[in-house]
Amino acid sequence: EDRFTAFVDANSATLFRTAYLMSGDYQRAEDLLQTTLVRVYQHWTRIEAMDRPVAYARKVLVNQSTSWWRRRSSHESPVLVRDDRSWDGDIDDIAEHERVWAAVLSLPPRQRAVTVLKYYEDLSEAEIAATLDMAPGTVKSHGHAAARTLAMLLAEPTDLPAVPAGPAQEVTP
Repeated sequence: EDRFTAFVDANSATLFRTAYLMSGDYQRAEDLLQTTLVRVYQHWTRIEAMDRPVAYARKVLVNQSTSWWRRRSSHESPVLVRDDRSWDGDIDDIAEHERVWAAVLSLPPRQRAVTVLKYYEDLSEAEIAATLDMAPGTVKSHGHAAARTLAMLLAEPTDLPAVPAGPAQEVTP
């Protein structure tokens, strides 16, 4: 148990961050982390012998997150969203952060998982493929689709190509 406790102390913050980025909700991230650690604890003697037990725990976390997305519509329906954050910084930075975060949360679960593991966890395509049980080409495909969607969602109106007005019409007096 001491080695499991040491594992939790060393890796729970990183796993929680991944859970939060996957779910977008603090309480859901806590639940995902707790479920993950229970599952890891149940098989700790086998997992401890692995080369990278944290990679296994991350995989369990991602699978738990995906399972939650599948079950979500039948179990929970949020009623009130409350934002208690306070910060004395620039409001434009907060607005931009919220805009980017909303765009990431709008991605389908697999694309969001690839994006989070790539940009927030700094995993390679091979590590992402192993974590998500998908081929490296599928990881690339999901990453490309996510990048395209995010670019479209986050494009400034001035960045969009102008739409031609059509042929000019003569006005006769």
